Amino acid sequence: MLTLEKIKDAQRVLSEATHRTDVIRAGKLTGEYDLFLKTENLQTTGSFKIRGAYYKMSRLSDEEKKRGVIACSAGNHAQGVALAATKNGIRSLICLPAGAPISKVEATKKYGAEVCLVPGVYDDAYQKALELQKEHGYTFIHPFDDEDVIAGQGTIGLEIAEQLKGMDAVVVPVGGGGLISGVAFAIKSVAPDVKVYGVQAAGAPSMLNSLRDNRIERLPSVSTIADGIAVKQPGNLTYELCKKYVNGVVTVSDEEIARAILALLEQEKMIAEGAGATPVAALLAGKLPELKGKRVCCVVSGGNIDVTILSRIIDRGLLMSGRKCTLNIELLDQPGQLVKVTGIIADCGANITSVHHEHAGETGIIGCFVRIDIETRDFEHIAHIRRTLKEHGFKIS
Repeated sequence: MLTLEKIKDAQRVLSEATHRTDVIRAGKLTGEYDLFLKTENLQTTGSFKIRGAYYKMSRLSDEEKKRGVIACSAGNHAQGVALAATKNGIRSLICLPAGAPISKVEATKKYGAEVCLVPGVYDDAYQKALELQKEHGYTFIHPFDDEDVIAGQGTIGLEIAEQLKGMDAVVVPVGGGGLISGVAFAIKSVAPDVKVYGVQAAGAPSMLNSLRDNRIERLPSVSTIADGIAVKQPGNLTYELCKKYVNGVVTVSDEEIARAILALLEQEKMIAEGAGATPVAALLAGKLPELKGKRVCCVVSGGNIDVTILSRIIDRGLLMSGRKCTLNIELLDQPGQLVKVTGIIADCGANITSVHHEHAGETGIIGCFVRIDIETRDFEHIAHIRRTLKEHGFKIS
């Protein structure tokens, strides 16, 4: 049974392997909340997962350690288990989805684990890990549905309660539910009036659906840029703990996640992976209106994002926030037309990043299309540019 004493024991054990991450004020992100960030993206291995993995490892018997450990993960739990096993002289084998970010796969190897890439998503890696466990007798380290793992994650809740007095709510990412279960249990044990909310990706709402329908449900598939919380089915323990201690769960779209990653990067100089940005995404998108004006702490659960994925997410975030757009303009193919268009855009205060000119479609023999990519301030700025071009007689498709 999960107890506050167990979480405090985990806190004592983890002092040798993790550090107490800062809670920082995030006043630049939004003025609608008194917002703080629990920076688990700056934790050892770049994620909160080392907490649960290390505490679980500390409680294994000598026989279990001798057999070696196996785990499945979308990436962060893998790194936590790999490092915890290596520190304790234990052999580790990690099953990861074949589509896991390269940075997470390589980091797992560098921490000392053997890696088995499995076609599919997290749940497919989970099934493969169970097969290998039975075949070779490994000790299985579950990423979320384990009391010791949950206790390790619960140390985050204790730290927040100690670091941020007078808070009204904590907002936490949710995949399988290990993080929010531990945080919610710890918070409610020491500060029962504080609300705890979970955030899932809209493409992987397994916990939300299960809580809504009052039974554990399995999704047929998941699809989200937040690979760390792309879980088809919540755990049995985590479902029960969430049902008892979590005040609500909401979802955010990939576009909203991308916007939050960009906002954290630009406003707070902080790199968050998709899963880690979901709490901020929920607040920026107004998914928890009851928290406006309240003192809120968002758990930024990890920062292990692949650089190539980050580049794509930044592009998407810029589009979603009106920071860039593409204009398709019909012109007469004669001298001065393109100069006039670019001059209008420049006078409106936008920056042109590329121009593509082509004769195609139904523009006629002397007609052409010009596709112009521009950097803008916001959607109002884009509307102003489009309006000005139309006032000068240009047709925009």
